[in-house]
Amino acid sequence: MVITLLTDFGTDDEYVGVMKGVILSLNPAATIIDITHSIDPQDLTHAAHTLESSYQYFPKGTVHVIVVDPGVGSGRAILAVKTKKYVFLAPDNGVLTRIMDSEIINSVIRVDKSEYFLESVSQTFHGRDIFAPVAAHITRGVQIKQLGTPEHLKNLVRLRIPKPYISDSGELVGTIVSADRFGNLITNIDLNTLATFCREQAEAVSIRIGKNEIIGLSQSYASVKSQNPLAIMSSRGYLEISVNCGNARQHFRVGKGDTVTIKRHIQI
Repeated sequence: MVITLLTDFGTDDEYVGVMKGVILSLNPAATIIDITHSIDPQDLTHAAHTLESSYQYFPKGTVHVIVVDPGVGSGRAILAVKTKKYVFLAPDNGVLTRIMDSEIINSVIRVDKSEYFLESVSQTFHGRDIFAPVAAHITRGVQIKQLGTPEHLKNLVRLRIPKPYISDSGELVGTIVSADRFGNLITNIDLNTLATFCREQAEAVSIRIGKNEIIGLSQSYASVKSQNPLAIMSSRGYLEISVNCGNARQHFRVGKGDTVTIKRHIQI
């Protein structure tokens, strides 16, 4: 059985390795995959978008463990959420918002049966003491209903994730939600939203970011010369602002939360 880990722990400290050790101690046959440990610290929206763009590429039965948990040690709940193909194990802090928006949820359990935790539970490292052992037990055949108390989907915390909208002037306005290692800027404008906005084949678009404007969408990074900016639909299915062989975040001096505006131009 596959267990994925998505955290904001980074890799400089022992946290990720210790979680893996706990999992393998309880289930030596588990396959552990790191989605990423480079979520910006305590950034739930970043984690939600990253999970959305990755979870569906794993085999049926995968247990997705998300530990971006600024409320660790407080009264926040830990959830086991079951869909048709997967189980998601995460704090009830909104990090599963995009999953709840896109998946049919079969059941939700508030994880509170301590017999599935480590014997001693710290106030600061539930990743080790609760998430890791619970994930291991699930892959050994424990049903999520055995882990605790049923919870209603409507009671779960949801993030207010910004959505693209049409301005009074008729422009499509989106937001930068993250930047990857290459400095590519990922927006919240998905392919369907952009296609609906550009509903006529005769329409071209310009993309404004800061004081800069990019004309049209590119088919590849190499569609423009080296160090030139471009707009492209990313592999995640969202509009991406990039610089060929460069860093868009540094080039445009913008980042998460900044606005991207798209304008239609009628071609005659």
